[in-house]
Amino acid sequence: MDRSADSLHVEKVLAAAQSNSAAARSRLAASWRRSVVKHGLDPGETRAVDVVDGTQVSQRREELDKFMTVASPRLDRLFSLVGNSGCAVFLTDEDGVILDKRTTDADTEVFSDWGLRVGADWSEAREGTNGIGTCLTEDRKIIIHRDEHFFARNTAMSCIDAPIYGPDGRIVAALDVSSARADQTEGFNRLIAAQVAQTARAIEEANFRAAFEGARIVVGDSDDTDAAVLLALDSDDLVVGATREARRVFGLGSDTFAPRPASDILGREDGPTGFEKAERTAVVRALARTEGNVSEAARALGIGRATLYRRMKRLGIDAR
Repeated sequence: MDRSADSLHVEKVLAAAQSNSAAARSRLAASWRRSVVKHGLDPGETRAVDVVDGTQVSQRREELDKFMTVASPRLDRLFSLVGNSGCAVFLTDEDGVILDKRTTDADTEVFSDWGLRVGADWSEAREGTNGIGTCLTEDRKIIIHRDEHFFARNTAMSCIDAPIYGPDGRIVAALDVSSARADQTEGFNRLIAAQVAQTARAIEEANFRAAFEGARIVVGDSDDTDAAVLLALDSDDLVVGATREARRVFGLGSDTFAPRPASDILGREDGPTGFEKAERTAVVRALARTEGNVSEAARALGIGRATLYRRMKRLGIDAR
């Protein structure tokens, strides 16, 4: 972007940021307004991107050690899909600091010159409207294409991002695919966005399973195909963990998660409850394991055949 184009971009951003109506109508204008009013940024600034020192990067990576391990092969897979098209893959922490990257040898210097390197702070507070920072601020998938960026110096880039949620349902990272290609189209961005969202979900799911290693994982449905709906159940059938989308789907709230019986969440409202339901479950499982053989099921339960028949009758269970 030449100097005159830079000036036009600065004027456009400031005009939108100073307009209450523009911010009300457009999420992009609202982000530009935050950048000016809340963060005190100037779209014409030419300073370099802030970079935290190596010690801080190491500390941040250590705090997310298990998450980084889980994410790494999935970053590799995403990069194998987009790397040859001039794109780079970046993973940040919840503050927008880049902790990991995937670039080709030929493109590494280009992205580093743009400020996209490990340790760089791409929070909205420091870089204004951008894929990483605005994704984290607005808690949503986002595409910031070229002149949608706040700073004029960033308008040659396209950034496609998705948030990643931790086992507690809170944002733990942002996944970013960036391109500085002049011929990057908005249509191509949307194709990449689908891959970014799928990878973010895969990382969230793998991290959740790693956090609840040994627990039984129940997979639920959601109208959001990019969201992970997982519940973690312990050996007593208590739900001890739930992903962000599972909390929404099952109405579990977003605050501190308290273990609760799976039957309270997944069970039928009109069926037996409490000990009766637990008894029914035990009988049904025993019959299923013995393929309906009542004598074998009774032995497995440690009761007599006649006793099991009486319980089956009381509980309304058919051996078939």
